[in-house]
This record gives sequence, structure tokens and C-alpha cells, in this order.
Amino acid sequence: MDETSQPTTELTEALDHQAHGEHSNVFPPFDTEHFASQILWLAISFGLLYYLVSKVALPRIAGILEDRHDRIAWDRSEAERLKQESDDAVAAYERALAEAREKAHAIAKETTDKLSADVAAKRAVVEADLAGKLAAAEERIGTIKAEALAEVGAIASETTSAIVSTLVDIDVAKDEIDGAVAAARAS
Repeated sequence: MDETSQPTTELTEALDHQAHGEHSNVFPPFDTEHFASQILWLAISFGLLYYLVSKVALPRIAGILEDRHDRIAWDRSEAERLKQESDDAVAAYERALAEAREKAHAIAKETTDKLSADVAAKRAVVEADLAGKLAAAEERIGTIKAEALAEVGAIASETTSAIVSTLVDIDVAKDEIDGAVAAARAS
């Protein structure tokens, strides 16, 4: 036999053994012939995997969770601080608005009072001026009335003299006409 035919014969022999049922019909992981080596490799793989997870993956995951927890706590505290600042700003705005309203009401009242005082002072001046003019007018009316009443007698005397001379054709003395007009006015 040559060298190239030897591996093929071993292969054919192994296939013949399988074909003739010389191997077991057991699922390979449950085969008791290889069970000890599988348990050994399982323990080694599990130990290696446990070591990698406990020394590499879990610390990283724990670090990530810690960072997230810290970030969430910081964000919450920052949100509380900003909320407090906004509440303080709203309260300051409300106080400033109330003060502005009070100041506006005070200014409006002060302006109203000042305008009322100005109007009252101007009204007093105008009323005093009108009262002075009214007194002067009443005095002039009284003077004119007195003059008119003084002249009424003279006018009545002249009118009576004119009527008597026209009706009777007699000249009556002025003293007699004045006396008769004065007697008629007195009654």
C-alpha cells in the first residue's frame, strides 16, 4: 500500500464501524464516555465566564447604573432648584405687580385730589368773581332804578302836563302837576 491510500482506509473503516452500528445511539452530550471531559470543560468555561462577568461586565454595568443614578439625582436637584427659582421669580413678579398697582392707585388718587383741589380753587375764584360782578350789577341796577324812579316823577309830570294841555287847552303850573303826580304815586 502506498502512503496516500492509508488515510482513506482508516476513514473507510471508521465509516464501516458507524454503518454496522458499532457506535452508540446516545445524544453526544449525554454520552457517558465523554461525560467527564464535558463536565471539566463546562466547569472551566463557567468559571472563566463567571470571572469575566464578575470582574469586567458587572463593574461596568454597576458603574453605568451608578452614573445614571447620579445624573438622575443631579437632574432632579437641578430641576428643583430651577423650579424654586421660577417660583421665586413669579412671587417677585406678583409683588412688583401689586406694588405697581398700589402706586398707580396712589398716583391716580393724588392726581384726582389735586385736580379736585384745583377745580375747587378755580370754582371759588370764578364764583367770587361772579359774586363781585353780580354785586356790581345789582348796584348799577339799583342806581339805574333809583335814577329811573327819580325821573319817573319828572316824566310823569311832563306827560301829565302834555296830556292836560292837549285835552283842556289850559296851562297848568308845574308845581301843581308835580304835586298831583306825587299824590298819585303815593297811593
